Amino acid sequence: MTDAKAVAEKLLQVNAIKLNPEEPFTWASGWKSPIYCDNRKVLSFPYVRDFIKSEMCNKIFEKFPDAEMLAGVATAGIAWGAMAADQLKLPYIYVRPKPKEHGLGNQIEGFYEKEKKVVVIEDLVSTGKSSLQVVDVLKKEGLEVIGMVSIFTYGFPIAFEAFKNATLPYYSLTDYPTLLAAALEKRIVKKEQASILLKWSEDPANWAGVS
Repeated sequence: MTDAKAVAEKLLQVNAIKLNPEEPFTWASGWKSPIYCDNRKVLSFPYVRDFIKSEMCNKIFEKFPDAEMLAGVATAGIAWGAMAADQLKLPYIYVRPKPKEHGLGNQIEGFYEKEKKVVVIEDLVSTGKSSLQVVDVLKKEGLEVIGMVSIFTYGFPIAFEAFKNATLPYYSLTDYPTLLAAALEKRIVKKEQASILLKWSEDPANWAGVS
């Protein structure tokens, strides 16, 4: 059993997730956002890192007991996938965004055999688009992708719809509503800020910031 609230608190503790409704961040997509998630920061804090790793292993073991291999998504999912694979004693590979332009031209790094049951490891899921592209790469190589696990998700309906259409089971250690509740409880945000943060999550593509 994993603890979504504890995971959210740990991410806030090490500033892996920042909340700033008044001065929103700009994502690569161009979206304005009052939240920014960088789970790479967790890697620098050994005890928090160990906790997140253990939670991820618990989730994989609970939801995908028949997994035969883990696959990390480059770049942020590589470390988490490797740590989980080590603890679970499973083979491990990782997937590049595109094939290498030199050498063997690999997009999947590591040794694998076709038809192996694979769980994909992500650090963060927003729309789900890039994550599902990785799933397609693995499937084209003859691997059987049985699910995906991430550390955090914004919980956008577009992502859940994408995973549903792909008929791929997906689980996250924690999510946006859980994080927001933890931030309120710890007084990291005020109630009026929480309402802004909640409104953003309802329509992130068209959110223009605090008026």
